[in-house]
Amino acid sequence: MAVIVRAGAAPLWWPGLLAAAIGALVPGLTGRRIGLLSGAALFLITAAVVALARGRRYAELAGGATRAGRSDFLQDRAVTVRNWRRGRRWWLLGAFLAAVASASVLPGAGGMVLAGAGAGLWLKAVRIGRREQQDDALYWVRTDWVERGRPAGKRVKGYRTTGPMAGDAAPGGARRRR
Repeated sequence: MAVIVRAGAAPLWWPGLLAAAIGALVPGLTGRRIGLLSGAALFLITAAVVALARGRRYAELAGGATRAGRSDFLQDRAVTVRNWRRGRRWWLLGAFLAAVASASVLPGAGGMVLAGAGAGLWLKAVRIGRREQQDDALYWVRTDWVERGRPAGKRVKGYRTTGPMAGDAAPGGARRRR
């Protein structure tokens, strides 16, 4: 389940940093200093909002998690990440272009917002990973319950658990080290 959350972190973080760097080169309407300082503030606010969003729902679903049965279909980490990124590639491209275009008004701010969203998703995955380590289990969402990559959406009735050595993902959604 943390894999789904973590899948969006890198595609938002790196293009966000690139857009902020491009934006820092443009003087913009407000000037570089104001643009980059407001971008830094927006980075912190966006990261905090994304990291804390729907935390109660995640905790509720994790609290009621049941052991995965033989009939549950649990998807590979690489497949989950690939599906998430393919399904959102045009949105990610549009967000990058909007962040670069916003540099004409506030240099670097749009890219910092994008990078803040990526950092917030990564922090959320780390928090989920800590809970997985604490509970000594990996949380999974059945693939037929996940609607458009939402691990805590309305269709998700509960999480499934496996042992911490199951699958190819470490707690928090990172790649398992062999």
